[in-house]
Amino acid sequence: MPHRNAPLTETGSLRLARCVVDDGWPLRRAAERFQVSHTTAARWATRYRQDGPAGMIDRSSRPHHQPRRTGAEVEEHVLRLRREHRIGPLRLAMRCGIAPSTAHRILVRNGLPPLAALDRATGEPVRRYERDRPGDLVHIDVKKLGRIPDGGGHKAVGRPEGRRNRSGAGYAYLHTALDDHSRLAYTEDLPDETAPTCAAFLTRATAWFASLGITVERVLTDNAWAYSKNTWRHTCRELGISPRRTRPWRPQTNGKVERFHRTLLDEWAYTRPYTSDHERMTAFPDWLHWYNYHRPHTGIAGQTPASRGTNQSGQHN
Repeated sequence: MPHRNAPLTETGSLRLARCVVDDGWPLRRAAERFQVSHTTAARWATRYRQDGPAGMIDRSSRPHHQPRRTGAEVEEHVLRLRREHRIGPLRLAMRCGIAPSTAHRILVRNGLPPLAALDRATGEPVRRYERDRPGDLVHIDVKKLGRIPDGGGHKAVGRPEGRRNRSGAGYAYLHTALDDHSRLAYTEDLPDETAPTCAAFLTRATAWFASLGITVERVLTDNAWAYSKNTWRHTCRELGISPRRTRPWRPQTNGKVERFHRTLLDEWAYTRPYTSDHERMTAFPDWLHWYNYHRPHTGIAGQTPASRGTNQSGQHN
C-alpha cells in the first residue's frame, strides 16, 4: 500500500511509465509533469519495461539481506520463554540480553499477540462473543467495596486520619446485572450477598429491564455460594429465566460485568476524594445514567448502551 504522502498511486505510476516507454517522453519531462524526481520517473519506467503493469505494485522497502538481524538461536529463546512464562518484551529482553524493542520485533514478526489479548489461564487468544439481541444473556456479579467513613477516608484526609475514621465503616455490596448485547447496566447497593438478597435483586433487575422493553432469558453468574442455592434457582424458574454459571476458575467468562465494575471504580468510586459514603452513593445514580445513556462504549464501536437497547427513545433526557 503506498505511503499516504506518496505523490503517485499505482495508477499514476503506470501513467507515468506509459508516457516514457510507450509515448517516448523524455524522463525529465515526465518527472516534471507528474511532480516527482528524475530518479523516481526512471525507476517506474524501468519496472514497466521489465514487468509491464504488474511492476507498478508497491514493493516492501525491507532490505534483501539483514546481516545484523537477531540470530535464530536468540529468536527461538525469546519465543520459548514467551510460550513457557507468558512474559512481555521488557522481561524477555532482560532474560535474553537484548533490547526490549528487539524482543518486541521478534514477537510481532512471529505473529504473537500482546499479553492483554491472551487468556491468562491457557495463554490462548481470547475469543470474544456477543449475543445477538438484548435480554438473550444478562451477566450478574457482586463488587465488594469498602464504605467511606464519615469525615472521609485516606484519599480525602490522609492516611493517619483515614485510619482513625475507618473503624466500623463496613462494606458495600454492589450487585450488577449487565446485558450482554447492549451493555445496559442495573446496579444496587445492598447490605450483603446472601441467597435471598441475590434472588430479590434478580427480581428487581428483571423488572427494570422489562421497563425498557427487554425480556431477560438467561443469566450468567460465577460459582458463588448464593447462586448455587434453591432460592436462586426457584426465583429464576418463577421469572422464566434460565440460570447459567461460569466454569470454575474462569472469571473471564463473565468478563463484561467484571469490566463494568472496573469502569465503575475508575470513573465513579475512585474518581475524587469523597468525604462520606453517603456523598459517594448520592453521586452514583447520575453516573449510572450517564454510563447507560451518554457514555460512548468502546466495546460496541463507540455507541451508548441505550442505543442498542429496545424502545429506548426518550429514555436519555
